[in-house]
Amino acid sequence: MDQDEFIGSVAKRCGMSSEQAAAVTRATLTTLAERIDGGEARDLADRLPEALRAYAFGSSETGERFGLDVFVARVSGRADIDVERAKDGVTAVFDVLRDAMDPAGYADVVAQLPAEYGEVADQTAPFVQRSR
Repeated sequence: MDQDEFIGSVAKRCGMSSEQAAAVTRATLTTLAERIDGGEARDLADRLPEALRAYAFGSSETGERFGLDVFVARVSGRADIDVERAKDGVTAVFDVLRDAMDPAGYADVVAQLPAEYGEVADQTAPFVQRSR
């Protein structure tokens, strides 16, 4: 999957424009890289389209511990959208990651997140078209 396909899939899943979906994707990957351990962030980056890899590199070897509300708030601020739209976007990015990555790789990423992240990073939920 290349960057355009990735962003297009995010846009379709959350009903955003391509520009908004790109901003949410970058913000989600940056925030995820802050939340998970550095080694896992590098592994995630290796599985992403080349143009998105830089956003998934964490600044630390130890992930920062914060809950889903903080995660979504950071994405909201970085993407300059409201919190509700940010949560839809985060869910869409995780959906596309789940589809784009091998199951074991995706499981490794979400295993570092607390259970509350299951709202946006469910490993088993089918894709549901979001409309706005």
